[in-house]
Amino acid sequence: WRDGMSGLSAIKVHVDDNYLHVDLADGRRISTPIQWYPELEQASIKTLKSYQFICDATGIEWPDIDYQLSIEAMLSTDKNVA
Repeated sequence: WRDGMSGLSAIKVHVDDNYLHVDLADGRRISTPIQWYPELEQASIKTLKSYQFICDATGIEWPDIDYQLSIEAMLSTDKNVA
């Protein structure tokens, strides 16, 4: 991880109608538009609730749809980082 992002680890994920929210261990919450992630936007509520943390909680996986997302990607302005 670059620029001091190594300490970013997730503790909770929540999706509402407009945003993907990830609570971090240091108390911050990252929120990004759910439309940035078409696979998640089209997934069922049950699928969205069925996530697991990967890579020492620096990433999130939704096994039912084979989708992974890193915290770094959520913070990036380049939407091609996954």
